[in-house]
Amino acid sequence: METILEGVSYVRDRKKVLDGVSLSLTDRRIGVVGRNGSGKSTLARLICGLIKPTSGKIRVNGIDVWRDRKNAVETVGIVFQNPDHQIIFPTVSEEIAFGISQLGHSKRDARERALQTLSRFGHETWADRAIHTLSQGQRHLVCLMSVMAMRPAVIVLDEPFTGPDLPTIMQLHRHLHSLDVSQILITHDISALAGFDRVVWLDRGRIRRDGEARAVLEEFRTEMERLGRSDDFADFAD
Repeated sequence: METILEGVSYVRDRKKVLDGVSLSLTDRRIGVVGRNGSGKSTLARLICGLIKPTSGKIRVNGIDVWRDRKNAVETVGIVFQNPDHQIIFPTVSEEIAFGISQLGHSKRDARERALQTLSRFGHETWADRAIHTLSQGQRHLVCLMSVMAMRPAVIVLDEPFTGPDLPTIMQLHRHLHSLDVSQILITHDISALAGFDRVVWLDRGRIRRDGEARAVLEEFRTEMERLGRSDDFADFAD
């Protein structure tokens, strides 16, 4: 997997959310950290081609994810913080099969692959279960299965551990750890990045640090603790 950002900026409501970000992401598991308003979620959406950069270029495995949407959806998938912003179908199998059908597969093949995905995750009995009967953590897992059923090379996860209870979070961690796919995890929870290869620290739309995970996280933790003791601590909106 190779995700390349060249001088990427993004302006929203006349505010520069990202400012000239350049990255070459080749590691298998990459974390992205930063305070609220640093541009993390915007970066996630740009990498998936969901929004157009104001300037700069983004390619995932050589694909321009904004201009080439057909190949982009086969290459990179995203799991959002709120599963209800992602789920649109009433049953689990229908939700998982939808993305597969968008790749051009028949309805029969899409359902078959959906059932295979459920089996892979150990949830065959969920096939015809109504989405509204699932907990938030279970809906997160449905979103993850829906993305994985499309067999992308890269999966971007935007705060997937916000909301679920601890057992569900542990289960999500276990599933993510077992996946043979490149992962970019956007998170406030630095403990979720234990064992990751690399971490990118965003600060007010720019890269503040980028490197080996342990070193970057230690510096990030120290800075957040310093800010927590400071009288001029300010919040931002992302």
